[in-house]
Amino acid sequence: KNNGFIDKYIGDAIMALFPGEVEDSIQAAIQMQQEVRIYNQHRLKQGYDPIKIGCGIHTGNLMLGSIGADARMEGTVIADSVNVASRIEGLTKVYDASILISDTILKKINPSRIFNYRYIDKVKVKGKTEYTVIYEIYDGQPDFMIELKTQTKEFFEKGINFYYEKNFKEAIPAFLRVIDINPNDVASAIYLKRAKYYLENGIVEFLE
Repeated sequence: KNNGFIDKYIGDAIMALFPGEVEDSIQAAIQMQQEVRIYNQHRLKQGYDPIKIGCGIHTGNLMLGSIGADARMEGTVIADSVNVASRIEGLTKVYDASILISDTILKKINPSRIFNYRYIDKVKVKGKTEYTVIYEIYDGQPDFMIELKTQTKEFFEKGINFYYEKNFKEAIPAFLRVIDINPNDVASAIYLKRAKYYLENGIVEFLE
């Protein structure tokens, strides 16, 4: 539905490519989350636990071609951007986020396309020296969750700003306000824990 194709299956993961607009990949991730919610309704009726999936999205140049030998050939892509996308997907488990995108993706989104998003973190992806800024797209979640994250976005971003200014004393009440409204906000709980630690113990290049 969104002009993408599956490159390969890796265990329980899917690696997909979207040669067109970045919005295609985001829309596909949102629709996947919506389908999982429908699927979980059937699982609950059968007495099974619900499942979660996390989508990591990045964009960049890559090499597409065939690898292998005569007995076994397959098409694939090789690129640094592939590694970054995989690492971003891994962070969905850390922050309990459904969809995470890089700032490179965010900058390429057409202004006419509106998605609900918020800043999540600035991380140094394994094997790279520069930081990659990560954002959460929270469309595709239940309506009440979208409302809670939208309602607390201002407090969350204030907390983030205070945190990176190393003003942990002001960051703590901002994250507490978010958690008071949305107790299930894992990202705020993580930042709250970090801020309390650095306030009590001091910091030594805490972003490293």
